Amino acid sequence: RLSAEQIRDQALCIAGIISNKMYGPGVMPYQPDGIWLSPWNGASWVQSKGEDQYRRAIYTYWKRSAAYPSMLNFDGVSREVCTARRIRTNTPLQALNLMNDPTYIEAARHLALKMLNAAPTVPEQIQHGYRTLLAREASPPELRILTRAYERSRTDFLANPTATKGLLKAGTTIPDAKIDPATLAALTSIASTLLCLDETVTKE
Repeated sequence: RLSAEQIRDQALCIAGIISNKMYGPGVMPYQPDGIWLSPWNGASWVQSKGEDQYRRAIYTYWKRSAAYPSMLNFDGVSREVCTARRIRTNTPLQALNLMNDPTYIEAARHLALKMLNAAPTVPEQIQHGYRTLLAREASPPELRILTRAYERSRTDFLANPTATKGLLKAGTTIPDAKIDPATLAALTSIASTLLCLDETVTKE
């Protein structure tokens, strides 16, 4: 499997939002509230804005007593001791991270926009996602499954505008108002599924 840093960078790169800015101080991308606790000096995690939000993982600010949780989930080390080799684990928390972390939801939405603009039909859009992520075409069974999943998701999002808005507001960029929200939300869920595939996060 890719390293913790590579998984995040790959998602941002595929989505077309990664920053190529080099050097400079560490940045503070999305992090759940309550992790960064410094009662002795009052320091707090101040989320970075603009391009800094999408800088490569190597620039993420790191504190040993409160390491970046997304990277720890994927076996990033705490840096308290020297580590010659990272131990690789596979846990349900890793899948939950990829499906719920705002970083990956926003990356999925940007990928969905690329898929939406690449082709006129849903099967063709899914194929574009497969080629972008996996450098191959989706097999007929894969295409049928994801097309049905898209149709069910769109029906659900049409019936629940609150859930639609909740999914699309993740991140700092605002979706184009001209795009049907239910359509974009449904395709975002498909893009998120593609980002979660073992084949996506594993080097062959």
